[in-house]
Amino acid sequence: MNRNTATFLVLCVIWGTTWIGIKAGIATVPPLMFAGTRFTVAGLLILSATRLRGAALPRVAKRSWPRLFVVTLFMIPLCYGPLFWGMLYVDTGTAAVLELSLTPVTLLGFALLLGDERYDGRKLFAILLGAAGLCVLFGPEAYASWTHADQQGRGLRLLAMTAVASAALIYAWGSVLARPLLEVYSSDFIAGFTTLFGHRR
Repeated sequence: MNRNTATFLVLCVIWGTTWIGIKAGIATVPPLMFAGTRFTVAGLLILSATRLRGAALPRVAKRSWPRLFVVTLFMIPLCYGPLFWGMLYVDTGTAAVLELSLTPVTLLGFALLLGDERYDGRKLFAILLGAAGLCVLFGPEAYASWTHADQQGRGLRLLAMTAVASAALIYAWGSVLARPLLEVYSSDFIAGFTTLFGHRR
């Protein structure tokens, strides 16, 4: 097994189980407080690991601050605030369908709109195939939960599902806007900064 394959498998495990962790966390702690604590710790760990590897934290140029502010706003509070709240009323399977299927599609869409990506039919087919696979895996559970809810519960559930879906849309937009910053600053710094300070917005 090569390094790229191993890294991909590790990411699959981490990303796949994060939904269970979120659901368990918000069951005992208010969603925004849980998110703030989680991202504060994560941001500190990322920046600390960067320093321990010997990399100096860069001095951010004045012209970069507006874009960095917007990227931080999009990728943390406007994304994870609605996501964590929505998961109070949406099961993990439904959240996975919405988030994991919409994120790559919206990433490609924003990249095309902003001119950062050229249309490639094979890429689009792969994304749609992956989204279809997620729907096959989690769709039955999501449908069963929906059909057994009462009328009032359906309304709240629809609002929560919209919040989860909006998280994918906003995160994708922020990711595309972050590309120019990643040409100047390291990915570790951008990830650490946005994660640490995003919850304060």
